[in-house]
Amino acid sequence: MIFDKNSVIDGLIIPVFKPLNWTSFDVVKKLRNDFKKAFKLKKIKVGHAGTLDPLATGLLLVCTGKSTKIIEKLQNLEKTYLATFYFGKTTPSFDMETDFDKSFPIHHISENLIIENLKYFTGNIQQKPPIYSALKFKGTRMYEIARKGENIDIDFRNVTIHEFKMLNNNFPEFDFKIKCSKGTYIRSLANDFGKKIKSGAYLKYLERYSIGKYTLKDSYTIESISKALLNN
Repeated sequence: MIFDKNSVIDGLIIPVFKPLNWTSFDVVKKLRNDFKKAFKLKKIKVGHAGTLDPLATGLLLVCTGKSTKIIEKLQNLEKTYLATFYFGKTTPSFDMETDFDKSFPIHHISENLIIENLKYFTGNIQQKPPIYSALKFKGTRMYEIARKGENIDIDFRNVTIHEFKMLNNNFPEFDFKIKCSKGTYIRSLANDFGKKIKSGAYLKYLERYSIGKYTLKDSYTIESISKALLNN
């Protein structure tokens, strides 16, 4: 991708690879500063179309200039994830952000059991977002409430799982491909799936592969974008 001042201001949609341990805002902040420095801008609108957790990697759509007006439209696009669920243990955050809190039996889990239960999480389903999330409850981020050790009654949300497919069996880990709607929490899906098969599970790995027509194979690293801007 070739960057110039006019195109950045007029509006770009940049598929970016978000690395591990970066927040989505970290990516936006870094690129906004790079754009301002490269083109000597006092300000430039930069945003992203769909948050990825720090422990997740993969595709993040970064919008500049006038393209920030269509962020909501981009957020509504179907998303595809590659995920690893680890069975037999759970964490309060449903992923590896927090320590294990419970252990469960796994002797009864087989590949067939996993495949047979995928159908219960395909189509229109209801799920509760994790309490360790950036959603707000009465004006406060839920992860702030969770870190204080407080409990809240989280409402169910309607989401759609278009495809839920097992890719690999590395028992007690299983890899999945998941196509889903906006608002789906893969961490919650892992937790709910563990309960369904009378065990427990947490999300060990998550990579977002696509958002609508945009795919990870077409994405740019943060370093490559910064380097391209330095060469302008």
